[in-house]
Amino acid sequence: MTKKEVAEATDVSPAAIGQYEAGISVPRTSTIARLADALDVPVDFFAPGRPFQRLETSETYFESLRATTAKQRSRATSFAEQVWELSFALEAHVRFPPLVLPDGVGFVDAHRSPRDAALETRKRWGLGAEPVGHVVAQLETHGIVCAMAPPTEKEATARIDAYSTLAFRRPLVVLTADRADDVLRHRFSAAHELGHLILHGGSPSGELWLEREADAFAAEFLTPRSAIEQELPGRLDFARLFKLSERWGVEVRSLIYRSQELGIISESTARRAYIRMAQAPQERRPVRQYAGEVPSMLNAAYELAEQRGVSVASFARQLGWKPARVRQLLGQHDPRPELRLVP
Repeated sequence: MTKKEVAEATDVSPAAIGQYEAGISVPRTSTIARLADALDVPVDFFAPGRPFQRLETSETYFESLRATTAKQRSRATSFAEQVWELSFALEAHVRFPPLVLPDGVGFVDAHRSPRDAALETRKRWGLGAEPVGHVVAQLETHGIVCAMAPPTEKEATARIDAYSTLAFRRPLVVLTADRADDVLRHRFSAAHELGHLILHGGSPSGELWLEREADAFAAEFLTPRSAIEQELPGRLDFARLFKLSERWGVEVRSLIYRSQELGIISESTARRAYIRMAQAPQERRPVRQYAGEVPSMLNAAYELAEQRGVSVASFARQLGWKPARVRQLLGQHDPRPELRLVP
């Protein structure tokens, strides 16, 4: 909602809304009640000290920064703040997996190339030179908090594939299936964000060279040169490329790019391949059909906490949210039956 929309719903001026947001003035109790009603949150959502930790857009790596608006980025970072708040509350009851990443994460190392970082990560995670079965499950297993933006965030994530941050106690990756609901692109986006977390701590987001390095990391992480170089065909063979796409869990376009990058095919051959791919019908596989690519750590942690008597309602009270918001971020469906009326 814009300031004007919130102002109209609460019977104050847009300037007053701006002053509330900036902390210049404090709304009256009656105004807070109207704000809560307009924004569909409990009154406690506006309690002092919230959010528990502020996340700035400059601390966040957006995969498509130039294609997003300031409003979309602001809303996306607010969503990330809430994911962190929920994960922090869960960690009071459940021990999350230990964080296992290469040494030096959070610091830019000019001597470590994206390829070296990817190979080091694969080694630390015991992946060898084989395809990565489930990318998102690997991130969560090694201590990275992952979340899938729910359908209610579609407006904010319409031009965002994924984003990540090192601003919290644990690295955080937010993914979305709304822009291109295809599991192969989704896997690459997750690996791309892993590259940012490992390579770019402290670097300002939005630089083109950062995105190129994260892409290079993702390519080597998903298709290590030592293995894929032996399997890529020496000429343009789409039947072979589609089989390799299934085996390695990457898009055919990614394999074409890899073939050119490794000198197996020429630039002109790659260009012809891209044209053919653009003309061919595209099969999309919805992300939610692949359990290992849908974040599950937060919900699994909640199920353990629930065994200790913690409920969605208690988390909602602690966080100043409505229970429905807690369920959304846990990836749960609303347990209430839906009333369907026939007009």
